[in-house]
Amino acid sequence: KFEIFNLGMKTGDTLKVKGKISDDADNFSINLGCRSSDLGFHFSPRFNESVIVFNSRCSNTWEEEHRDDHLCFSRGSTVKIIIEMLADKFRVKLPDEHEVEFPNRHCYDKISYMSVKGGFRVTSFKL
Repeated sequence: KFEIFNLGMKTGDTLKVKGKISDDADNFSINLGCRSSDLGFHFSPRFNESVIVFNSRCSNTWEEEHRDDHLCFSRGSTVKIIIEMLADKFRVKLPDEHEVEFPNRHCYDKISYMSVKGGFRVTSFKL
């Protein structure tokens, strides 16, 4: 698990996360918010379901998830994921240049918390 508590991401910023997906990964997630119980953005490729799940979390309660079947990730590969934070949404550029958007449901203008969990090892990230 990779965690940052003072990220300082704000509207208009772009976060680039590079890393390696483990050979036996079932899933991994990148989470952005105020703390682990309050997330504006949850991004979770799930290999066993061939889907990417997007969600948000408020006071430890998951909200309605959005599923996208554009799973362009493969186990054992090295990837770069680019997340842009806009006033009304998060825009994600996947490794194959495909873009997906998820609404900024909590209207965050600043994000201090980031975590990466599951079968993904972060090799670098840049804000």
